[in-house]
Amino acid sequence: MRTDTPSADTGQHCAAARRGRPRSEAAEQAIFTAVEDMMAAGTTLSELTIEGIATAAGVGKATIYRRWSNKEALLVDVVSRLEVPVPEPSGGSARDDLIEMIDYVRRRGLAKRTRWVLKAALGQMQTLPELYTAYRERVIKPRREAGLGLIRQAVAEGIIRDDLDLDLLGDLLMGPILYRSILWDDSDLEDPDLARKMVDALLDGLAPK
Repeated sequence: MRTDTPSADTGQHCAAARRGRPRSEAAEQAIFTAVEDMMAAGTTLSELTIEGIATAAGVGKATIYRRWSNKEALLVDVVSRLEVPVPEPSGGSARDDLIEMIDYVRRRGLAKRTRWVLKAALGQMQTLPELYTAYRERVIKPRREAGLGLIRQAVAEGIIRDDLDLDLLGDLLMGPILYRSILWDDSDLEDPDLARKMVDALLDGLAPK
């Protein structure tokens, strides 16, 4: 008579499968975590190797090369992953959306480990031109364009003068919070009203006369 009770061989096969190669998501998470841990421990970007990452992650080098063509491609994904997605505009006023964008950077800066790893990566990135170029295209440019879009909206709403260079305005908007959240180690980011204060100071100075 047929029974639904698994055989010993089947149980052994299942146990072996559980001990086998990790699922794709688990392997990727292990790789990302290994790189972040190594960077947090002081390993520089140039010192990172595929072999060292694979060992730290507990995977084979082939597992990494199936996903990324080289170290630079992997590092782009690691650094991009540390960046919290930019909030979508609420559809309200430009002022409110500018405050939300600045506060997003403030909140990101409160994650001390992520902040430290990002700071280390950004400080070394120009030694790896391929990594720097990819990061600029995938992370910096889209976020800069999002900020410029909000500034255009603020100009259209009449709360910022229309005779100023947009790129310069983008630097004036994002520069102070990036300085505080990445470059200035002892800056106080705990104030939940910081973003509003920064945006209102900017808008007060740039309002049409």
